[in-house]
Amino acid sequence: MSAEHPSNRVWERIVEDPSAGADALDPAARRALPRNGTRILGATSAMNAADQVVHAPTVLTWALTGLGAPGWAVGLLVPVREAGSMLPQAAMTPWVRSWARRHRLVALGALVQAVGAVAITLCLALTSGVAVGLGVLAGLAVLATGRAVTSLASKDSQGRTIPKGQRGQLTGTATVVAGLVALTLGVGLRLSGGGTDPRHLAGVAALAAPLFLLTAWAWLRVEEPPSADSSDGPPAAPWTLWRTAPDFRHFVTVRALLLITALAPTFLVAASAQQSSSPLTGLAPFVLGTGVASLLGGRVSGRLADRSSRLLMVGGATAASVVLVATLALAALTGDTVMAWVLPGAYFLVTLFHTGVRTGRKTYLVDMAEGDTRTAYTAAANTLIAVVLLVTGGLAGLLAGVSPWWPLAMLTALGVAGAVLGLRLPEVSRR
Repeated sequence: MSAEHPSNRVWERIVEDPSAGADALDPAARRALPRNGTRILGATSAMNAADQVVHAPTVLTWALTGLGAPGWAVGLLVPVREAGSMLPQAAMTPWVRSWARRHRLVALGALVQAVGAVAITLCLALTSGVAVGLGVLAGLAVLATGRAVTSLASKDSQGRTIPKGQRGQLTGTATVVAGLVALTLGVGLRLSGGGTDPRHLAGVAALAAPLFLLTAWAWLRVEEPPSADSSDGPPAAPWTLWRTAPDFRHFVTVRALLLITALAPTFLVAASAQQSSSPLTGLAPFVLGTGVASLLGGRVSGRLADRSSRLLMVGGATAASVVLVATLALAALTGDTVMAWVLPGAYFLVTLFHTGVRTGRKTYLVDMAEGDTRTAYTAAANTLIAVVLLVTGGLAGLLAGVSPWWPLAMLTALGVAGAVLGLRLPEVSRR
């Protein structure tokens, strides 16, 4: 590949070996690799940045609490955002597979997310109490539906345009960009008084819609070859794949157990909210923690995922479990003053390790299958995980009614089990 075009120079700075795995691509996709890589990087970075400014566990949780939304509405934020983006994917699969070039569907999903972000912003700016709770949940449901389309179509489009050995580094670099956005946001909130005024967060959320529009524009410019392996038959149902594909079943089981890193941060924030004597009160420390974790973990986790996404998932889950065990022990042995400092630190570490788990499981899923099989695996896995998330989130919510430490203990046990089972996953990445 020539190094004269600007996109070539950018791509060579992002990946260790720009030619790694390129021979497996369609000839047209191979020639367009630097252009597609930089465009998908820009799109993914913009979408990750938008996620930070309407982040359910931090920004929206803090805003709804401050605006007097009922507790059940706050508790539904993460399940609606996460499960809502995964549950519809199996039903969407035939429609997605009917598109020869799926980057256009990714752009469509980003536009739907922009609509949801506008609705969230208006609710935060104009309503309070039950109304803001219902309104934000409705907007979040729209956003999650758009994310379902984006998630399903983007993995297949990326699989056709970015080769093995480079996908994890792309994801990791986009995570770093999102980290910079979160870090900037956290500093701004801290300078404005710790981020405790919920109306300020309407202005923050307003940044999401333009970022989603930028995501759509960048994906529309991707040069994706048409599908050469579309199937006229209906895709296998999630439970059919679960029964008949052992590697898929093993991956979904491990991913379900690794929800520790996705769910634990919410309960760390809830535990911190009970502390009243800490100089670290307010939203800002948690947003800062998210940003620094993304900055530190993004590029590193991307390179590690391209070497072994399996070991990255296992290592991240193990480390997060260790942090939670230490946090629970300190909670039992020390008082509120000490825990007021420990909890933001634990939040940062678990979020850091979640970066690795998230990058690892995304890269593993893209690498373990090809073509329309990848689309079917993505949809089925996300649908099954959505069911697990709703059940696990509901159980954790019930335990949190007693104490936020109980769901953290439950998630720690699941994380340990996931790390052990993850060691038995087959290796699919380029090592």
